[in-house]
Order: sequence, then structure tokens, then C-alpha cells
Amino acid sequence: MVKIANIELGEFPLLLAPMEDVSDPPFRALCKENGADLMFTEFISSEGLIRDAIKSVQKLDIFELERPIGIQIFGNDIESMKLATEMTSSALPDIIDINYGCPVKKVACKGSGAGILQDIPKMVAMTAAIVKSTNIPITVKTRLGWDENSKYIVEVAERLQDVGIKAISIHGRTRKQMYKGSADWTLIGEVKNNPRMHIPVFGNGDIDTPEKAVEVRNKYGVDGVMIGRASIGYPWIFNEIKHFMNTGEHLAKPSMLHRINAVRKHLEMSVKWKGETLGVLEMRRHYGNYFKSIPNFKEHRVKLVTLDDFAGVYEALDEIQKAFVE
Repeated sequence: MVKIANIELGEFPLLLAPMEDVSDPPFRALCKENGADLMFTEFISSEGLIRDAIKSVQKLDIFELERPIGIQIFGNDIESMKLATEMTSSALPDIIDINYGCPVKKVACKGSGAGILQDIPKMVAMTAAIVKSTNIPITVKTRLGWDENSKYIVEVAERLQDVGIKAISIHGRTRKQMYKGSADWTLIGEVKNNPRMHIPVFGNGDIDTPEKAVEVRNKYGVDGVMIGRASIGYPWIFNEIKHFMNTGEHLAKPSMLHRINAVRKHLEMSVKWKGETLGVLEMRRHYGNYFKSIPNFKEHRVKLVTLDDFAGVYEALDEIQKAFVE
């Protein structure tokens, strides 16, 4: 049984990665329903929280059906991160996760996210301060290092464990690689198999099939895997991996009707949470993924991403159902 502090997550938990502009409550609800064991919010700026920025504060929204759930925060100032941790604690998440992995220029080049991998002593000091400022378990998501010459993750993971984190998720790329090339799981395996490590070690990067999840479990011994891009428009991946691990067989792929119904549900929740204008607008980024590889779909996709009212999109989905299902 894998546990973060006293939170039980099963034998080989599947985690939903925090993804900016993706892993909001409607998306998380679908992933939970389809087998995700632990999910994280989009990352939240510590400075945004302190300034009471509406978008940052809204990201603190979590719902009982999502538990266990982690709220992820990022920033480059230790005092601001401590204050943001206290504010985040008041939202009563099960876990608070620190983002030391975001490679995006506007984050990393200001010393936040993966940027802190250029200053390991500060990374350790910040983590220690955050751990001391709350009773909620603290976890970390990070990368192998800043670049090819600074892959210090084995030592870094030990030091973060020593200051009190309860789990670590490691993306198998450096910041310099961004999302290019293949994730390197060998160092993630070294962290997991370091005899000094006793907290759960989760691996992240390129897990997009049940076979890959089984391979990294067997080869590197990780405690679980974190799935990001492969879940976008495809929340079924979690149950597909679980079914394959339990039986060695593949679940049937979601039918067109399954896909349409998932989009309807996602859209309804999005509008309910964000209001019609924003809810409809922000759903546009998901349609291409939900209907990926469906032949003769382009005309319908173009229509979905240009409509700006709930009723219109719902009507378009009915048309898609008539064309592809009935």
C-alpha cells in the first residue's frame, strides 16, 4: 500500500499531473470518475494568491468528490511561498505540492518552477520553510535538473526528504529539454532505489499506454506514475492502465458515444463552474483531443471551436451523434 503521510493510495497509484489551463475541477472530475487515484490542481502563483488575484484564488476550489486532492503552488520568494502555503491550507486540501518543474520561460526564468533547479540550496531552504508552515503533507514535483550538466536529482530528492516532504514526483527530462525527446527514467529509478529514500517516488513522462506503465513499474520500481498529456481528452487512460495491470488485457477503446457523452459532461461542468462565456470558450482546447483520429471529423471540430454559446455547442454535439452514432 502506497501512502503519502497517512493518505492511502492503493498498490500502484495513478496520479493526474497538474497542468496549467487543463486540470481544473471539471477535467479532474472526469479523471477521477475514470480511475485517477490522486489529482493535483493547476499550479497557483504564490504572488497571485497574496495579491488576491481572482484567477489564482479560484484555483483553490476543490470538491469532496475529488479527494484525495493536492493543491500545487509555485513562486521564487520564500516568504511569499510560506504565506501562500498558509492561505492554501485554509482551503483544506489533502496535500500541498510545490512546483519545481514547470519549464515555461515566464516561470522558470524568474527562478520559479524548474528555475529553482539552478539554486539547490534555495530549493531546500524554501521546502523546509513550507513544511514548517503547515500541518498538511507537502510533496514536490520536479525535473532531473536544469540541463544535461546538472542532473542532481538523486541528491536533491534525499535533501528534500530530509527537510520533510512526504512524496516526490519526478519528470524524466531537464528544464532545457522542455517536452522534447524521450523522458529518461533511469535517474528516476536511481532515486527510487536509493536505500536512503523511504518516501514514495512517482515517475512522470511519456506514460501514454498501459504497457509503458507496466514497464516502468517493473523496470524501475517506482511507487506509481503521474500522467499528464496522455489524459487530455482521454480520461479513460487511468482505468485502461488499471485493467491491463490486473488482467493483462486491454479494455475496449471508448466508443464515439462515450466520447460525445464525456464532452457533454465536461462542458456542463465547465459552464457550471466558470459561467457560460468562459466555460464554453475554455472547452475549445479539449475538442481536438476528445475526437482525435476520428475520420471525417474536421468540419465538426471547426464548428465546435467557433461556437460561443452553450446551446449551440450542445446542438452541435447532437448533430455529431446523429452523424457518427445513430
